Amino acid sequence: MNFINPKTDFAFKRIFGSEQSKDILISFLNAILYGENPIIKDLEILNPYQVPRIRGIKDTYLDVKAKTNDDETVIIEMQVLNLEGFEKRILYNAAKAYSIQLGSGESYSMLNPVIALTITDFKMFANLEAMISRYILKEKDYLVDYPIHDIELVFVELPKFNKELSNLVTVADKWIYFLKNARAMESIPDTMANIPAIKKAFDVANQATLTRDELDDLELEFRLISTSSRKSPAS
Repeated sequence: MNFINPKTDFAFKRIFGSEQSKDILISFLNAILYGENPIIKDLEILNPYQVPRIRGIKDTYLDVKAKTNDDETVIIEMQVLNLEGFEKRILYNAAKAYSIQLGSGESYSMLNPVIALTITDFKMFANLEAMISRYILKEKDYLVDYPIHDIELVFVELPKFNKELSNLVTVADKWIYFLKNARAMESIPDTMANIPAIKKAFDVANQATLTRDELDDLELEFRLISTSSRKSPAS
């Protein structure tokens, strides 16, 4: 078996962002965001194109956007290259996802929380050992939380994950191992196949299930990433 690389835009959206993969996304988010607690029981996968309500505001595209059963919006980006301005783009997309919830005349009390989950194939925070980090608004001097936790930034830095297959313990471990290593694997390990959503993710990522056009699109993206990585300075 050959698996497509989950870190490419095409593959990530195919695996986590299609309606047929809703159970995959629920398992992934509960593992990464909620310590495997089944907080998210259902969700709706939304159009990742964030249309601005004001003419002239910059359009943005996300890899995956979903609304949970608790009316929480989760936006997800898988980023392979550390491009200039990326940190600002994360803030922009989170603020935009929060602000476009309201129409003219609607009350601010109708705003629901937004979580911006960013997965990077490079180290964003070299001075932080944690692989998964979470940021919310705090008072600058006393570090007291802002009373409303409506915008949260969550980061998963793949290079900081170094566990071998035999050392995977949590579902989060297995999901991150999948993201890092699926492309190089030839079969679904038993220790991962016992999680139905992860097994399904492997099935979706099976290269044999792709059409010729989809394989061409994937090859084109891989070439573009390879070219960009050679031009970009090392992070």
